Amino acid sequence: MAEVTAAMVKDLREKSGAGMMDCKKALNETAGDMDAALDWLRTKGLAAAQKKSSRTAAEGLVGVATAGTKGAAVEVNSETDFVAKNDQFQQFVREVTQIALATGGDIEALKAEAMPSGTSVADVLTNNIATIGENQSLRRTKRLEVAKGAVVSYVHNQASPGLGKIGVLVALESDASDEVLQGLGKQLAMHIAAAFPKALNEEDLDEAEIERERAIATEKAAESGKPADIIAKMVEGGIAKFRKEHALVSQLFVMDGKTKISDVVAKAGKDAGTTIVLKDYVRFQLGEGIEKEASDFAAEVAAASGVAQK
Repeated sequence: MAEVTAAMVKDLREKSGAGMMDCKKALNETAGDMDAALDWLRTKGLAAAQKKSSRTAAEGLVGVATAGTKGAAVEVNSETDFVAKNDQFQQFVREVTQIALATGGDIEALKAEAMPSGTSVADVLTNNIATIGENQSLRRTKRLEVAKGAVVSYVHNQASPGLGKIGVLVALESDASDEVLQGLGKQLAMHIAAAFPKALNEEDLDEAEIERERAIATEKAAESGKPADIIAKMVEGGIAKFRKEHALVSQLFVMDGKTKISDVVAKAGKDAGTTIVLKDYVRFQLGEGIEKEASDFAAEVAAASGVAQK
């Protein structure tokens, strides 16, 4: 059994919002497994489900670019927010996003592409690390394309045009006018930025995550003492709610809080006199899923100055 340290208890407390003694007990019950301890707290009703995005600490920028029926999003990370404000860094993200828009491909293919200077993306990134003096990484990219219609972009917390903390792309396939598609796409993109869907449709949700939710719901329902058939209905009801709340097309539109996204799209198509299909979307949030080790600033300064802390 792994030793439960004070640092582990502190980490779990920050991630869960639960009390210190409850966190210590959860870690003891799960042999120090952090993820299992989080689940244990949730089954006991001692911690609210938290999105990984609420715990992100990585800095940098997300870049988005569109051209008619195509759109691309790229995330480039840095160690501090100071670098994200650096003109050299911003220009790099902007140029790489345009390359992703033109070429598509995965992250490794993007690194091998040539920048406007003729040097590869990977080599320019290496040079930036040396000249800026801070580690940086080209983390992920995705391109969307439709046969007809438009790919619409939106940036939240914009640092400069096309660059910010959250970048969203929405792919709409239709014969509707560009004005209609741009208006609808912008509203949908703003919804996506706020509502954080996990998949386009319910059937696209990660089944491993569904099973994890099912296990938590089952354990919580079992503690109610109700008959097995009632517990089974409670669990399935909870899973159905989870699917609806996390699939984009079944989410309630944040603009009015009552209309399903699928109905918003259907109405827009009816008003335009043609079919509009929401084909896909991208939502990149800066640092999503990255855990950054907390640092003691005073200790770092002391270490750099050679003065020992008491």
